[in-house]
Amino acid sequence: MKNPIETIKDTETLALAQALISKPSVSPKDEGCQDLMIQRLAAMGFDITPMPFADVENFWALKDSGIPGPTLVFAGHTDVVPAGPLTDWTFPPFEGTVSDGWLYGRGSADMKSALAAMIIACERFIHQQGDFIGKIGFLITSDEEAAAKHGTVRVMQALADAKIHFDYCVVGEPSSAQTLGDMIRVGRRGSLNAHLVIRGKSGHVAYPDTLVNPIHQAMPAINALACKQWDQGNDFFPPTTFQVSNFNAGVGVQNVVPGDAQVEFNFRYSSASTQADLIGQTEAILTAHGLDYEITWALSGEPFLTEKGRLIDAAVATLRAITDQEVILSTGGGTSDGRFIAPYGIELIELGLVNKTIHKVNERVRVEDLAVLTTIYTDLLVRLVGSHG
Repeated sequence: MKNPIETIKDTETLALAQALISKPSVSPKDEGCQDLMIQRLAAMGFDITPMPFADVENFWALKDSGIPGPTLVFAGHTDVVPAGPLTDWTFPPFEGTVSDGWLYGRGSADMKSALAAMIIACERFIHQQGDFIGKIGFLITSDEEAAAKHGTVRVMQALADAKIHFDYCVVGEPSSAQTLGDMIRVGRRGSLNAHLVIRGKSGHVAYPDTLVNPIHQAMPAINALACKQWDQGNDFFPPTTFQVSNFNAGVGVQNVVPGDAQVEFNFRYSSASTQADLIGQTEAILTAHGLDYEITWALSGEPFLTEKGRLIDAAVATLRAITDQEVILSTGGGTSDGRFIAPYGIELIELGLVNKTIHKVNERVRVEDLAVLTTIYTDLLVRLVGSHG
């Protein structure tokens, strides 16, 4: 294989990351981030297909070498979570301030810096490598952090309807744990949400014989759900977990028992369980406790896993060569848009910056990591679609 492209030492990735961070693209708004990316991609000869759905901006970009080979797609999102109270930030969250070797800003880690690294990596690859084989693509959305209903999931369906398939996908989510490149996400657990309403009978607390307290009824059942061992996990996933995220009851005074209690909970589940298993077992427990209840289920995503193959092998080799460390293959963390891409039979990994500060006040990344991540993405291009790979 041709030697990996040399480490990028200039500030091009930093400048583009700052330009993206300066746009307050709180989900599902894009605020011009995608226009900035499209300008750079079009200048490289990518064919651009805007794919807006509802109030969400998405685009698909493709550069075809004209030489048969695999298609490698970079995927990511331009939307970010809200910044919260601006007074809590050391630097304004939408300025992209550099201080003491750190780049501060909402989206610096999740994941505008990675988007910048992808763009600059392609520019460097095309300029330095010249010819390549196969195709390079970009799948970018502004609907990942919130509802995730009109973003990647809709784009993938549209691509499938058009019979457009790709082989490899690198999602720029911040996958690293302690140092850049120490971890790759090769899958994610499933996520199943529930909204439970337990019905009782309201009344004065002094007359317990005339009421049915839904809070008292809920507690043993919720405890049974919390204590249950749902599965043992497997070689790729930890055991399934159950967590209550909200419990709401009461009418605002201390001497009235409410007529119902509302509970929200979530399963993060392994491939050792299925959505149907979890729903069936949960409802059996609720029924066994004699509850008068109503429950609504919402699936955020099924578990997915990329088996070892050319993409993972290339990523591990790249990280060993550039960061000189062993790489952990993980399925931990929350959900990502990878759950909408992998089911189409696409080898997928998440490879990005350190995730310690994502969604937090003073979100930040090391400036030096931006150039290294750009080099990583460039080397992946060389290994997967380089004409001498």
